[in-house]
Amino acid sequence: MTTPEAGVRAVLGKLTQAWNDGDATAYGRLFTEDADYVTFFGANFPGRAGIENSHRALFEGPLKGSKLTGRLDAAAKVRFVRPDVAVAVVGGGSSLTGADTTDEGRESTVTFVLVREDGEWLITAFQNTRVSDPRS
Repeated sequence: MTTPEAGVRAVLGKLTQAWNDGDATAYGRLFTEDADYVTFFGANFPGRAGIENSHRALFEGPLKGSKLTGRLDAAAKVRFVRPDVAVAVVGGGSSLTGADTTDEGRESTVTFVLVREDGEWLITAFQNTRVSDPRS
């Protein structure tokens, strides 16, 4: 039996793997039906279907071959608000060329809210904020 924290971290690992595989279906499956997915530029793609469809377009278009760098599952700060609700905050980045290192200007801090539904951890809210210098 896995611990709740291990379950949350497993979802973040699957999210990274689905992105790196360019698999929008697997990516979307990690979210609740009514999830909110807020991008670094402020757009909200609500619902599992919206998340899957928007990522399919990204994975087949401008983000084809891109890769999330780092290990979201290992690096995340995870805390439990309730036994069935977790918040995970993690810094990460991406490479548009599929490199193992983060491209300049592609570092983010991501906040996830996960809920346990029928014994399975799913993401119900996602907020991506691009790291930037507030003085510029």
